[in-house]
Amino acid sequence: MTMPSPLNNPVNLPCGVVFPNRIVKASMAEMMCGQGNLPNDDLAEAYNQWGRGGWGAVLTGNVQVDVNHLGTPYDPAVHGSYTGEENGKELLPAWKSYAKACTQHGTPCIVQINHPGRQSLRLAGKRGICGSTIAPSSVPLVIDDNFYGRLISRITFPHPREMMQEDIDTVTAQFVDTARLMADSGFTGVQLHGAHGYLIDQFLNPTTNMRTDSYGGSPSKRAKFALGIISSVRAAVPANFCVGMKLNSADHSSDTFEDTMAQIGLFVEAGIDFLEVSGGSYTNPEMMNTHNTVQEKKSSRSVAREAFFLEFATETRKRYPNLVLMLTGGFRTRGGAEYAIEHGACDLIGVARPAAINPSFPKLLLNESVADEDAKLQLKRVPPPFYARCVPGKAVGMGLETAYYSNQIKRISKGLKTIPPSS
Repeated sequence: MTMPSPLNNPVNLPCGVVFPNRIVKASMAEMMCGQGNLPNDDLAEAYNQWGRGGWGAVLTGNVQVDVNHLGTPYDPAVHGSYTGEENGKELLPAWKSYAKACTQHGTPCIVQINHPGRQSLRLAGKRGICGSTIAPSSVPLVIDDNFYGRLISRITFPHPREMMQEDIDTVTAQFVDTARLMADSGFTGVQLHGAHGYLIDQFLNPTTNMRTDSYGGSPSKRAKFALGIISSVRAAVPANFCVGMKLNSADHSSDTFEDTMAQIGLFVEAGIDFLEVSGGSYTNPEMMNTHNTVQEKKSSRSVAREAFFLEFATETRKRYPNLVLMLTGGFRTRGGAEYAIEHGACDLIGVARPAAINPSFPKLLLNESVADEDAKLQLKRVPPPFYARCVPGKAVGMGLETAYYSNQIKRISKGLKTIPPSS
């Protein structure tokens, strides 16, 4: 007799939200919003398809809290302040339509809210081509430490200026306004993006936070910015509105491992509903590249276990057993997902790229009449165009992968058949 899959079990969050199963569509860059940077019909339709795909929950791509600072020119973003329906009547219709598309099939939908900090492209946002980015410290972004990498970085990313207390207060209020808008629009919750080299991660990381005031110099001080956002958001949204967080593991060295664990403890004390473990950034993009690329650098034991960040998640679980933990990166098979759950590494399985190829991927994993050897979606590396092979820089592959899968999301929104990479 076949044992029921643990992937079918529901997961209860502290706020009262229930995910009906453990398979979560993780965040991906959709790159579908035009110059208005507001949710549109195509974006809503993509999430309608995921909403009906059998997921335990759906996480959106980045929603930027400040339209002046975007990760890409095509990110959805909040325009101005939002303190309630009275002053935001012009904002609500587009966001309510988006929320309805995501949740109308009963699937919880969590909005990933973000500020890119120094990781904002020069032409992304309404600050102007010469406008500076902001960061905890005035440390420029360098994609690759060679002549071409430094040149491309300087052209692509403005030099950041160090944030003053006024800037910190403003950005905190922007996160709060965005969370409030998402709650009023009908979403299930928000996730603070503290990974992939964006602003919250810049504060957490000692390589980008050189401050000597109350926001830098120790793990707890570097976490102060994020903790202030968490507490302020909690005070502004309903008690049953989910507040999660996404955190990097891969780009923290062994020297800062204990610092990261201490910061996780502070976030647990602050009352986050779940923590997603992910990894990668513009300066360390390997962990955001393909399944095969990453696993070449892993031990054979890790390859068998499938997930990219399994060891980090397992240690986090040992330290904080009551934390609802989501692990994202590398899951392609039912067996790999079940291994992570059964060995106590996590509660939730985050799936990204397979979701851009098959928006109903959970129905394959959760259908126990499908044999284990068939419950999978292996993906090959995205083949680079000929000119990309002549361009130096380790971030090229990451850009190709992101663009390829965002194009598949566009195909989903148009009702077209998706195309797995062929190399």
